[in-house]
Amino acid sequence: MKRFILLSSLIFAGLASAQEINGGPVNVPTEGVIDGVYLTEHVPTKRMIPYEFVREADVLFSKRVWRTIDMREKINHTMYLPFDYHTPSGEYVRNSSRWSLWTILRHHIVSGELKVFYPMNPLQESMKDGDQFKYPLAAEAGKDYSNDSVFAKKLIEFKMLGFKGVESDQAISNAAGDGDSVIYLADGTPKTVYPAVDTFWYDSKDIVQYQLKEDWFFDKERSVMDVRILGLAPVIYERDENNQILGSRVLYWVYFPHCRYILNNYFVYNEQNDANWMSFDDLFWKRQFNSTIFKESNVFDREIETYRTGVDALMESEKITEEIRNYEHDVWNF
Repeated sequence: MKRFILLSSLIFAGLASAQEINGGPVNVPTEGVIDGVYLTEHVPTKRMIPYEFVREADVLFSKRVWRTIDMREKINHTMYLPFDYHTPSGEYVRNSSRWSLWTILRHHIVSGELKVFYPMNPLQESMKDGDQFKYPLAAEAGKDYSNDSVFAKKLIEFKMLGFKGVESDQAISNAAGDGDSVIYLADGTPKTVYPAVDTFWYDSKDIVQYQLKEDWFFDKERSVMDVRILGLAPVIYERDENNQILGSRVLYWVYFPHCRYILNNYFVYNEQNDANWMSFDDLFWKRQFNSTIFKESNVFDREIETYRTGVDALMESEKITEEIRNYEHDVWNF
């Protein structure tokens, strides 16, 4: 009995110290306090289930598709909610028990634990081939957003996590309020002081879609049709100075096999049972989301919207889905 109590205490202390106060997936808001009947330790401590090994020689069929997951659909709200937000004073506020998919990705990018990929060639922005994972951006080893100036600058310069406000040409008034505020540098040179340029951060409510890049394949060794998600990308609306929508824009791409190690230990809300929350990795593994195919691998390397629009585009998406499903069915049709 004493051994059990000691072991439980060690687990409790380890989980409490590993999480931020009022942030993260464990229901331990402060040391010595459990927000619930029991310690929810299964998801935060469980190991990631590895993919089955697949040989090239065992793949009889393969099809690459790109999907959009619309955050407006109710079934996808488990990714979208709860909202995080920034207060007028700049404080970042997150839910105390579970995070949205955006909050998780943002947290681990800022902390330098997750590598991101530019959505375009950073030297030639017209080349929108970021889903090929050719242009990585990562913090230096042991550093993060707060102490890696190059990493922080690129994240904001390319509007991955937020953007800089417009610089003001109106100088700050002096104490008397009748002129410009001037400081003198060490060499005696006068310098006019202007207001600091604010950084406007994207919050989870700004994310309207996620894009997925995935490969479907038939493995003859196991005789199953299987899927591997390769990439994940959040999408926002691009707006003008009048807040009018100009179009959508991919913020960045992340390599999904890297994300699995992170998503494996964060809760997904279950509307039916609070005692049966799964992880985000489980959600993607079990395909508990709704999506629409907007591109498949093809000789033109084009998206569906270039040759179908409206309802026809949705029907084309369903047609591609049925072709993939029917392949496995036809294998067993003698």
